[in-house]
Formats: sequence, structure tokens, C-alpha cells
Amino acid sequence: MLRILFLRYHANPLFEHYTNQYLWEFVLLMVARIGVLRETDASENRVSMVPDLIGKLSAMGAEVVMEKGAGSSAHFMDSEYSSAGAELVEERREILGSSDVILAIHGLDVDEIKNVRKGTILIGMINLQGKDELSNSMTSAGMTVFSLNLMPRISRAQTMDVLSSQSSISGYRAVLLGAFHSPRLFPMLTTAAGTVRPAKVLVIGAGVAGLMAIATARRLGAVVEAYDIRKTAGEDVRSLGARFLETEIDARATGGYARELTPEEKNQQTDLIADAVSGADVIITTASVPGRKAPVIISRNMIQRMKAGSVIIDLAADTGGNCEITRSGETIIENDVMVSGPNNLPSEVPYQASQMYARNVLSFLSLLISREGGIAGSFEDEILQACLLINNGKLITKSHGTEVSKS
Repeated sequence: MLRILFLRYHANPLFEHYTNQYLWEFVLLMVARIGVLRETDASENRVSMVPDLIGKLSAMGAEVVMEKGAGSSAHFMDSEYSSAGAELVEERREILGSSDVILAIHGLDVDEIKNVRKGTILIGMINLQGKDELSNSMTSAGMTVFSLNLMPRISRAQTMDVLSSQSSISGYRAVLLGAFHSPRLFPMLTTAAGTVRPAKVLVIGAGVAGLMAIATARRLGAVVEAYDIRKTAGEDVRSLGARFLETEIDARATGGYARELTPEEKNQQTDLIADAVSGADVIITTASVPGRKAPVIISRNMIQRMKAGSVIIDLAADTGGNCEITRSGETIIENDVMVSGPNNLPSEVPYQASQMYARNVLSFLSLLISREGGIAGSFEDEILQACLLINNGKLITKSHGTEVSKS
């Protein structure tokens, strides 16, 4: 969008030798208009941008337009946004039709896409797998779509890694849920009524969510064990004061991921995990596979051996679950063991989850917005390339390969 930023005056080289004539010149620059939408999913309380960062976007040369009430569920008031320099707009359709860049955590629906201009850029945690109608609508509209779910695991992308920032919140929240539902106290207590032994927590997967779960359970006083199919994860686990379940398996792969296990390795894993599962009071599972069903690690038979009152919080519920009986978004009881498959735990801590997400987005936008405040003409940066799903209406094929992510 064109904006007149300032007037400049300079000597006209054609005439200055003969006269003192000077010319005023209008300096026109392309300024990115960034639209921030209110999330429409009833279970989503986060917002893509927070008031504290509006000034930073303005310093980059961009202008921000907010849908009224966009941050209210995360406890950011409209007055905070307007004071920070954002324009507040009542009509969602107006934002869709006038923005160069649209920020929406869960993207847009088919009907909303009808209101966007050709070339509009959408940024969020977008998943188009199995959503052909949505994908076709975006391509037909000539949109450009970036999915932050595809952020590469490289050093310079760490400040943009929404999966890591939001997973850390999930790990924290999962332990609180486990502690809330467990009939046992987490810390060891010495009282006049005797000594209460600490709860035993098992964390499966020592990625970002798993490590936060370990740290949180330890802070609450539990005895913690952890398992990961990457041997290198043992050092991180032990540094947090937890016991690492040692195995001969080492499924480490590139990019912070782990390769898929062979049938023989899966049998070894089952033998090791079964004993730990039967002795745990609370289990947090975090293993996921980008673009595919999560690996089943805890079988129904293992659950039959667990202590009455034990709790499993399955963070992979959205993609099928790490527990054989997990149901996404539901809590079920089997053999007096509670299995919970929560969805979108970061949304339950919306204030700081939004702050973290918005910082990730700001870093990503720094690659997309030029020094003059306009949109970069090409997306040659490796991070932009990795996250690009649709480029000016052209669908980009993405493959996650065979690697298993430990989020």
C-alpha cells in the first residue's frame, strides 16, 4: 500500500548551474499493512500480536490494523492496542480486504478467503493436510501462505520457532493437569501424621515440551523419570534432576528430530517402557510425527498393569495419541486409570502464550518486511522457503520425510 512518508527538497542538476532553482520531491514508499484477526475458534484464547510489540512493527515501517476485541480473551484490551499505535477496526471484512499481511493463528476459512485481495500474505500455524477445499480456495485467490509449523530447526530460526515456544507451555500445563487429577501429592511431606512419599512422574519424550514437563514436575517435588529414543537427550534430562531410562537404542537424526524405530527397536522400547509405566503415578507423553499419526507407545496392556488412580496426559492427542486408548479432546477412565487427551493447552495460558507467539511472529516478519517497510519481493531466505505453503496462488509441495519430532 502506497503511503507519502515525507517531502524532500534537493537541487535540480539540470538547472542548478544556471539558477538557484530547487525542487520539492514527494517520496513515496510501499508500507506493509498488517491485519491482526480475532480467533474464531471457541477454544482459542490467544492472539497473534500483543500491544508491546506494535511499536516495533511501526519502527519496521509497517502499520497495524486490529480487529476490535482480538486480544480480549488473552486479557489484552483494545485501549492498549490503540495507545500503542494500532488502528482498531470493527469489520473483519475490512481487514481482510485491505491488509497486505494477515496474522491469524489458525488461518482463515473458505468464506473469509473470498474477501482477500490477490497477493495477500497469510501467516499462522496453518495446516492444509487433508483440507483440499481450503487449499484450493487459497490458490484460486492468489494468496501467499506461510505456516509457522514448518519452521526449520536451525539456530537463526530459534527466535521464530512457535512450536518450541508453545510446546514449552504445553509441557508446563500438562504437569499441572496431572497434579490436579492425581489422588497423590507430588512432594514428599513430613507431617505429624507421618511421611508422605513423593509422586512418581514419567515423561516420555525429552523435547521442548518434555523438558518443561520434567522441570515443572521436579519443582513440584515429584520423583521424575524420562525416556527418549535419542541417547543425546539423556544429558538434558539428567541436568534437570531426573533419571534417564537408558537403552541401547539411539534413533537420533538431523535437525533435532529422531528417525522412526525399526520393529526390533520398538520391541526393546516396549520392554523398557512397560516397567516404568506400571510404576508411575502420572505420565506425560509428548512424542509426535510431523504430518503423520503419532507413535503409539503406551499399549492397553500396559494400562492394565498401572496403579489405580494413575493419570496419563497425552500431548499427542491431536495426532492420534501416544497411548492406545487416547481420544482427542476427551478424558476417559479405564481400569481406574485416567487418560486425558487435551487440545491446545497453550490457549489455557493465553496471556503469556500470546506474548511468546507474537515475538516469534515479529522475528519472522523481520525477514518479510524490507527496510523501507514494504514486503520483500522474493522469498529466497531459507526460513521463508521452509515455511512457504502457497506462493502467489501456487501450491508448494511439502514433505516431512520419515523423521519423528520430539516436541
